[in-house]
Amino acid sequence: MSAAIHAIIVYAGRMIALSALLYFLSQHFLLSMPLLTLCGLAIGAAITRWRANSAWFVLGIVGFLIGVFNIITGSMVNAIFLNAFGIYGTAVITHAEETNSQLNNQNIWAYDAVMKTADGRDIRISFDTMSASLYPPRNEINIPPTGERFVVKYIPGFERNVAIMRDESPYGKRQLVMKARVPVDRAAAQLAASPDNEAFKQEYRDALHQFLDSHGEDAPPGLAARYRDELQALDRKASTQER
Repeated sequence: MSAAIHAIIVYAGRMIALSALLYFLSQHFLLSMPLLTLCGLAIGAAITRWRANSAWFVLGIVGFLIGVFNIITGSMVNAIFLNAFGIYGTAVITHAEETNSQLNNQNIWAYDAVMKTADGRDIRISFDTMSASLYPPRNEINIPPTGERFVVKYIPGFERNVAIMRDESPYGKRQLVMKARVPVDRAAAQLAASPDNEAFKQEYRDALHQFLDSHGEDAPPGLAARYRDELQALDRKASTQER
């Protein structure tokens, strides 16, 4: 076996192991906290025997703090890792079920899905609204609708761990377009309240430009065409006034 092939195998094995670890930490964050604490204590005890210094038992506290941090950020860290090192696939949610557990006074949903790997294999995966790894990380949980295909990333060899690439998926692009429309609609309402205000006209023009530059290709064709028409109408009025 050549050195290059050996290095590739070692690298792939490390990526699979790291993906499996991050999957466990993100899916079982409550169980992970005592395990990380015990792991810290065990390492501290081993180093204490080696160095004859009981101060190393503080690693138990470090393990506990990592466990607390993992509850909050475990899914985010997993998503960042998969985006950086994973490859693309697609998936479809096949079943969604409301559970009795709650997050922010709302019931948690559990999902079953089928992922299509880059080489065409079908892999059953599952996640819930607490453990879903969404990229890019944001302070919001938006899961794809049932039956609609979305983009994921995963590590070959441990396919059950996936990051949902929301901004690259149809449902995520729709949500980005909806958010991008807010300043356009605000500027339009402002101009409607005072049609002769030049500052309002410029603000509306800037909002239209920004929307079309960022989402002209992703927006529904009818919406993009309407915004282009309104922008051209504003430009024609401005040209007429200058004359």
